[in-house]
Amino acid sequence: MKVIKRIITIIQDSERDFDERIFLLLTALSELAVAMVLVGDIITGEHPVEIITLLGTVIANPIIVFLCLKWHKVDLGGRLISVLVIFVIMPAVFFFGGGPEGGGILWFTYCSIYVGLLAKGSARKVMLVLLFVSAALDYALAWYRPEWVYPHEKGIFYIDSFISVLAVGVFAYFMVRFQNNLYLSESERAKREREKAERLNASQNAFFANMSHEIRTPINTILGLNEVILKDAVNEEVREDAENIQASGKLLLTLINDILDISKLESGQMKLILSEFKTMDMLSDTASMLSPRAREKKLDFSVDISPELPTALIGDEIRIQQILINLLNNAIKYTKEGRVELSVRAGEKSGDAINMVFSVSDTGKGIKKEDLPYLFSAFKRVDEDENRHIEGTGLGLSIVKQLTDIMGGKINVDSIYTKGSSFVVELPLRIADNGPIGEKALADGHRYRRGGSSSNSFEAPNARVLIVDDNESNLLVERKLLKGTKISVDCVLSGREALRKTLENSYEAILMDHLMPEMDGIECAKSIRSQKGGLCRNAKIIALTANAGADHKKRFEAAGFDGYLTKPVSGKDLKHELLRLLPKNLITKEEPGQDVLTDTVKWMRSDKRRKSVMITTDSAADLPEELKEKYGIEVICHKIRTREGCFRDGKEIDARGLLEYMQNDPFPIETGPAGVEEHEVFFANGLSRAENIVHISLSGGIGHSGYRAALDAAASFDNVFVVDSSQVSSGQGLLVIEAARMAEKGLSASEIQNKIKELIPKIHMSFIVDKLDFLMRSGEFRPLLGRFLNSLMSHPVLELKKGKLKITNIYMGAREYAFEAYVSHVIKKARSANKEMLIITYAGMREEELFAIRDMVKPSFDNVYLVQASPAISANCGPNTLGLLYREG
Repeated sequence: MKVIKRIITIIQDSERDFDERIFLLLTALSELAVAMVLVGDIITGEHPVEIITLLGTVIANPIIVFLCLKWHKVDLGGRLISVLVIFVIMPAVFFFGGGPEGGGILWFTYCSIYVGLLAKGSARKVMLVLLFVSAALDYALAWYRPEWVYPHEKGIFYIDSFISVLAVGVFAYFMVRFQNNLYLSESERAKREREKAERLNASQNAFFANMSHEIRTPINTILGLNEVILKDAVNEEVREDAENIQASGKLLLTLINDILDISKLESGQMKLILSEFKTMDMLSDTASMLSPRAREKKLDFSVDISPELPTALIGDEIRIQQILINLLNNAIKYTKEGRVELSVRAGEKSGDAINMVFSVSDTGKGIKKEDLPYLFSAFKRVDEDENRHIEGTGLGLSIVKQLTDIMGGKINVDSIYTKGSSFVVELPLRIADNGPIGEKALADGHRYRRGGSSSNSFEAPNARVLIVDDNESNLLVERKLLKGTKISVDCVLSGREALRKTLENSYEAILMDHLMPEMDGIECAKSIRSQKGGLCRNAKIIALTANAGADHKKRFEAAGFDGYLTKPVSGKDLKHELLRLLPKNLITKEEPGQDVLTDTVKWMRSDKRRKSVMITTDSAADLPEELKEKYGIEVICHKIRTREGCFRDGKEIDARGLLEYMQNDPFPIETGPAGVEEHEVFFANGLSRAENIVHISLSGGIGHSGYRAALDAAASFDNVFVVDSSQVSSGQGLLVIEAARMAEKGLSASEIQNKIKELIPKIHMSFIVDKLDFLMRSGEFRPLLGRFLNSLMSHPVLELKKGKLKITNIYMGAREYAFEAYVSHVIKKARSANKEMLIITYAGMREEELFAIRDMVKPSFDNVYLVQASPAISANCGPNTLGLLYREG
């Protein structure tokens, strides 16, 4: 009895592993069912083999269960018992228990339930298949070999089948009952845990909110009085110190907001407040907040803003600013020298919807590849040993990622360790004013900052304002911030004092603190609205609160407040709110706020702004120089290895000089691409001037292709896309030019990538060579074939087929005749071609020959370019090589 109670206790123990409890439940019920059948078999005198099998099962089952629970090998135990049931127990019970006319047939149903509940995953499917195969085999053998089946008398059959029905029924009943109880208890436990987590989350949120409130109150005093100093400061040194205090105070406030926000984000309580905001104001405020820190570290802090940005947008300005502040703050923290840059441009537009693209790049420490997966984890700082002296909570990037996700945007990271990082955030917003901000606001050479100190933007000497706050320091700050407006200001320390004042005086506006003893701000405002004999029932009431957040703002709106200001309150915001709410006839003087030009943030000229997409390639893409410069195509050099050393293709060695060298020196020349690390540096430099890179490489099927190295390097970046051109020389160059034109039209990187892949089959690329000697040296052709064709004075025509060079035609006779025949053939073939452009690529040919060929093709094409093949291409094809390349229509 104690054993049974112990088993029931273990099954009901919610602290135990759920799978272990199910395993014990099923095997205990099975033990009971088998024991019932064993007793029945002994009474009815069944075959000894069946009785021994069942007895062995009753003994072995508890031993297996005990060992599996002890060693926590429940899955193994389940599989072991299933195998024994399928291949030992069931065949014995079937053949020695009457076969189809015995009670054993019911146990096949029992076994399918047992195996289905006990086994897991693929093991469950395998075991069920094996069970059905075993059953089918048993029945087949009973049919074909009836002598193998121990026969039952009719009476014994009835008794045996009844016992089996009873045993299987008891098993099924208790199994369903106990399992249902287990699931109910687990569900109840999960519910309790969820409620506990919700209570814990609520208390955590309450703690963070209270902490935020308590810290904001003294910060309000610090920043408020500091703003007064800024306004009145005459001494430049005092002003500079005050500006630094203001910037540091705002950063401290940002840190507090981060702690509060991460709790809201992780509990799913973060809500966005969509409103109209001025694009330039938001960006200048953001930049000016971070510039003092950059200046302290002697970093070059630049802001690259497209003049085509809409003047006003609709979105959550505070959250967008928070994303930018966190990214810029991180960039400044981890950059010892060099630059930090903020770049903003407009992405795709559709109606009043726009994709805003914000990029923050730096020349700092960079991020290790192995740390990139943990970059956006809360409370996780990558490279802890290196960064242990840098302040921060590790929350910034986690908040950035979660806010970006909530807004429906995306964030990409490109980084090379020790070289720097680039973060690109795309946010879908709506346009409020589609007029472009224009070049005027970004005047060349100026450094722009919206005023950090407030100006006396208006005067209202006949207006009266009541300030209600239980903190005397806050009253002092708010009174001083309104000093220049000439408003008559009364201050009280409680809601009850406020009610006495509103009985005696009429106020146009009331600034009401939220959390006060005895009577809070919401209760006091309701009392003022309904006050009998009160003189301020229609006054404008503005909430002053240290509890920031969308939920609080909505709460004040529902309570009938006319305005809402978050502490610490700036003079600018306070005056803006009063100017909005005070009767216009009381405003005697109003001055528009002025933007102040200071030496903080430089705004880049339009010719230096970052591109949306940069097109890059390798030096094997033979491009017309004028088009390369026109479209700003960046090129990474292949390498030429000679007896004299290693040279960069086209930079340190030219094609003509290389061919002369090769004709005089039989030493083998090796050509090859830049390595992975060189590509990484190349892409990193490109991303400092563009937000995305589309790199079009030499055909991956060519021996000296850089496609694989470029692809491996691109894996370190989110915004680098590598395309295998399946072309060589100017065939690759034609694709590069098409991609550059697409980028100029504003297509995205992914759109360019897809369109270029569609264009690849339309590029016609063919070359005629004088001899195959150089191609044999480079390994592109077998020497036997090359020597045979050379002996016939033939001039092969080569084309790229599936990334490999193939001979598609052969011209015999003198070189001049063969080349002329080749050109004529191409002109005829090109009748359906795109007539816009033809590129003549050559290696080691005379000018008069080239001019004659150009004159032959000129009538068939609008633009004809003569391009000398790069050293890397020339070294492989040799002198007197001519190629005609165009795009099919």
